[in-house]
Amino acid sequence: MNPLVIIIYFTGISFIVYGVNSFLSKRMINEFKRWGLEDKRKLIGFCQFAAGIGIIFGIQYEAVLISSSIFTSIMMIVAIAVRIQVKDNISDILPAIAYMLLCFIILYETIS
Repeated sequence: MNPLVIIIYFTGISFIVYGVNSFLSKRMINEFKRWGLEDKRKLIGFCQFAAGIGIIFGIQYEAVLISSSIFTSIMMIVAIAVRIQVKDNISDILPAIAYMLLCFIILYETIS
Protein backbone atom coordinates (compact mmCIF):
# COMPACT_ATOMS: atom_id res chain seq x y z
CA MET A 1 0.00 0.00 0.00
CA ASN A 2 1.16 3.50 -0.86
CA PRO A 3 2.58 5.38 2.19
CA LEU A 4 0.34 8.38 1.45
CA VAL A 5 -2.75 6.16 1.52
CA ILE A 6 -1.66 4.82 4.91
CA ILE A 7 -1.23 8.38 6.20
CA ILE A 8 -4.64 9.33 4.80
CA TYR A 9 -6.43 6.39 6.45
CA PHE A 10 -4.59 6.86 9.76
CA THR A 11 -5.33 10.59 9.85
CA GLY A 12 -8.93 10.24 8.72
CA ILE A 13 -9.74 7.50 11.23
CA SER A 14 -8.00 9.46 14.00
CA PHE A 15 -10.13 12.53 13.34
CA ILE A 16 -13.30 10.42 13.20
CA VAL A 17 -12.46 8.82 16.56
CA TYR A 18 -11.57 12.20 18.09
CA GLY A 19 -14.86 13.64 16.86
CA VAL A 20 -16.88 10.78 18.35
CA ASN A 21 -14.94 11.01 21.62
CA SER A 22 -15.80 14.71 21.81
CA PHE A 23 -19.41 13.64 22.26
CA LEU A 24 -18.99 10.49 24.37
CA SER A 25 -15.81 10.62 26.44
CA LYS A 26 -16.03 12.19 29.89
CA ARG A 27 -12.29 12.86 29.72
CA MET A 28 -12.73 14.80 26.47
CA ILE A 29 -15.72 16.70 27.85
CA ASN A 30 -13.55 17.75 30.80
CA GLU A 31 -10.70 18.74 28.47
CA PHE A 32 -13.00 21.05 26.55
CA LYS A 33 -13.98 22.67 29.85
CA ARG A 34 -10.32 23.07 30.77
CA TRP A 35 -9.59 24.68 27.41
CA GLY A 36 -12.49 27.09 27.85
CA LEU A 37 -14.26 25.59 24.83
CA GLU A 38 -17.12 23.81 26.58
CA ASP A 39 -19.71 25.70 24.53
CA LYS A 40 -17.97 24.77 21.26
CA ARG A 41 -17.35 21.08 22.05
CA LYS A 42 -20.14 19.69 19.87
CA LEU A 43 -19.29 21.92 16.94
CA ILE A 44 -15.60 21.03 17.16
CA GLY A 45 -16.43 17.34 17.53
CA PHE A 46 -18.68 17.46 14.47
CA CYS A 47 -15.99 19.30 12.49
CA GLN A 48 -13.38 16.71 13.49
CA PHE A 49 -15.71 13.86 12.51
CA ALA A 50 -16.68 15.46 9.18
CA ALA A 51 -13.07 16.30 8.33
CA GLY A 52 -12.02 12.71 9.05
CA ILE A 53 -14.74 11.40 6.74
CA GLY A 54 -13.65 13.97 4.14
CA ILE A 55 -10.02 12.86 4.33
CA ILE A 56 -10.99 9.24 3.73
CA PHE A 57 -13.45 10.06 0.92
CA GLY A 58 -10.72 12.25 -0.50
CA ILE A 59 -8.89 9.16 -1.65
CA GLN A 60 -11.49 9.06 -4.44
CA TYR A 61 -12.16 12.80 -4.76
CA GLU A 62 -9.07 15.00 -4.82
CA ALA A 63 -10.94 18.27 -4.17
CA VAL A 64 -12.45 16.77 -1.00
CA LEU A 65 -9.01 15.62 0.17
CA ILE A 66 -7.50 19.05 -0.45
CA SER A 67 -10.27 20.93 1.36
CA SER A 68 -10.37 18.44 4.25
CA SER A 69 -6.61 18.51 4.75
CA ILE A 70 -6.63 22.33 4.74
CA PHE A 71 -9.50 22.34 7.24
CA THR A 72 -7.82 19.83 9.57
CA SER A 73 -4.52 21.73 9.33
CA ILE A 74 -6.28 24.91 10.44
CA MET A 75 -7.99 23.05 13.30
CA MET A 76 -4.62 21.70 14.47
CA ILE A 77 -3.01 25.14 14.32
CA VAL A 78 -5.85 26.46 16.50
CA ALA A 79 -5.50 23.43 18.81
CA ILE A 80 -1.79 24.15 19.23
CA ALA A 81 -2.54 27.79 20.03
CA VAL A 82 -5.20 26.82 22.60
CA ARG A 83 -2.87 24.36 24.29
CA ILE A 84 -0.12 26.97 24.44
CA GLN A 85 -2.61 29.50 25.85
CA VAL A 86 -3.62 27.13 28.68
CA LYS A 87 0.07 26.40 29.29
CA ASP A 88 -0.01 22.68 28.49
CA ASN A 89 3.23 20.73 28.54
CA ILE A 90 4.98 20.16 25.22
CA SER A 91 4.11 16.45 25.52
CA ASP A 92 0.42 17.46 25.45
CA ILE A 93 0.97 19.68 22.42
CA LEU A 94 2.99 17.19 20.35
CA PRO A 95 -0.01 15.16 19.07
CA ALA A 96 -1.59 18.30 17.60
CA ILE A 97 1.74 19.20 16.00
CA ALA A 98 2.07 15.68 14.58
CA TYR A 99 -1.44 15.74 13.11
CA MET A 100 -0.84 19.19 11.67
CA LEU A 101 2.28 17.84 9.95
CA LEU A 102 0.39 14.79 8.66
CA CYS A 103 -2.28 17.08 7.21
CA PHE A 104 0.42 19.23 5.60
CA ILE A 105 1.97 16.08 4.08
CA ILE A 106 -1.41 14.98 2.71
CA LEU A 107 -2.00 18.43 1.24
CA TYR A 108 1.47 18.77 -0.23
CA GLU A 109 1.44 15.29 -1.78
CA THR A 110 -2.04 15.84 -3.19
CA ILE A 111 -1.37 19.18 -4.86
CA SER A 112 2.14 18.38 -6.13
